[in-house]
Amino acid sequence: MTLERVARDGLVLLGCGKMGTALLTGWLAAGVPATSVWVIEPNPTDWLKSTGVHLNQGVPKAPTVALLAVKPQMMGAALPALQALGNGSTLFVSIAAGTTIAAFEAALGTRTPIVRTMPNTPAMVGRGITALCRNAHVSDADFALAHDLMAAVGHVVTLTGEDQIDAVTAVSGSGPAYVFHLIETMAAAGEAEGLPADVAMQLARATVCGAGELAYQSPESAAQLRINVTSPGGTTAAALGVLMDPETGFPALLKRAVKAAADRGRELGK
Repeated sequence: MTLERVARDGLVLLGCGKMGTALLTGWLAAGVPATSVWVIEPNPTDWLKSTGVHLNQGVPKAPTVALLAVKPQMMGAALPALQALGNGSTLFVSIAAGTTIAAFEAALGTRTPIVRTMPNTPAMVGRGITALCRNAHVSDADFALAHDLMAAVGHVVTLTGEDQIDAVTAVSGSGPAYVFHLIETMAAAGEAEGLPADVAMQLARATVCGAGELAYQSPESAAQLRINVTSPGGTTAAALGVLMDPETGFPALLKRAVKAAADRGRELGK
């Protein structure tokens, strides 16, 4: 891994909420020394205080990376603390939705190397997926470093341009909420069919988690896995007749939902 550079020259983490905590946990587990990490976080948890990182002690003169993990609406107030690192050798990595590379260049300097990422909340259990894109000032070595930093909490995919980030946000960034709502609605439907509420929820959660793990481990496509469960004329086929209806089922519904999320992401980026 390229994380040895971080151990040598330091990493700054601006914000350590849920996603920042997930990332920091992954980096420490990957061997980054706590003494090589500077964290700026106004409301540190007891866990963060116990890690041994430099907490709210300023920043080193020229760290390898500054990772921006504050909420988008707080970015304007938080960035001045790192402004002096702009237009230099420090690689800036953002996980903030809706904040464009151009906005960071305007705040930090047009020659600042910036990688924009879109992770998702399963990073909190080491099963996230993150998409990366970069500006023209990011070297291949720096891009590989950003890849390794995000790979500490899951899978990583590379985008051909920032114009794809809103679609990523709509599919994988917001996607966990769609799955959680599926669990809610499956449980409610089971309860409507006569199951006790707690049993229906247990069945729904375990089914979604198990199916997800099977999809993760199996070499077969999602379509083939669906076919494997579906006996002609059986109960699953009856349900899929509803869910796969091209006008009222999942295909039309999810397409509208993902478009709505992507459109909102584009609005936030303006």
